[in-house]
Parts: sequence; structure tokens; C-alpha cells
Amino acid sequence: MTIEQLKKIKEEASQKMNMIGKGNAFRIVVGMATCGITAGAEPVYEALKKIINDRNLENISVISVGCIGECALEPIVEVFDSKGFRTTYCKVKPMDAERIIDTHILNGLVVEDLLIAKYKKIGGYYGA
Repeated sequence: MTIEQLKKIKEEASQKMNMIGKGNAFRIVVGMATCGITAGAEPVYEALKKIINDRNLENISVISVGCIGECALEPIVEVFDSKGFRTTYCKVKPMDAERIIDTHILNGLVVEDLLIAKYKKIGGYYGA
């Protein structure tokens, strides 16, 4: 690859990651490294995109990223609000996409049963 091609890839990635600042209230990130894809992240990603497109929800962006770092808990979906607050969901299935959008994004509530803290013991405590 040339330097120009790498610069173009970097610029495209930066634009995707900065979509919140361009009017999007929410950014949904789906881990799509090998572990995520193997665990079923691609159908989750497609389900999220379809719901957002079908409903014309213009204030939500969905992007795929590489490894999020919790391979055993894939597929992982992270929701960032306009202030950059992150909520991490794990073991997400395509049928969960609508719940994440309806419950979390449209109604401001977390989807409790998918929270990563429910599956991962953090610092001796189970986080919420």
C-alpha cells in the first residue's frame, strides 16, 4: 500500500469515528474482528443497519470496528451517546438489535440483560 492509500483509509476511519460531532446523537459500534464475525456479529450489524434505514433514523450511525477486546463475550455492540458516554452490550443476537434501538436509543434505558457487566466480574464486583 502507498502512503496516499493509507492516508485515505485513516481519513475515512476518522470521519466514521467522529460522526457524533456531525449531528448524530448516537453511534453504534459493532466489533467485527475475526472473533466477532465468528460469533455472529455480521448479522447483528446488518440488523442494526436495516432497522435504522427502514425507520429513517438519521441521528444514529452504525459502524464496524476491529477487536473490542472481549472475544469470549462477542458479539459486542457499544452505544455512544452525543456526550460520548458508552454502554457496552455483549452476546448480542440479531433479534436484540430492535431492543437496543427501541429501549436504549429511543427511550433512554439500558437493555439490562445484555450489559457486559452482567457477564464480566470487574474488580471483585459485578458492575451495572
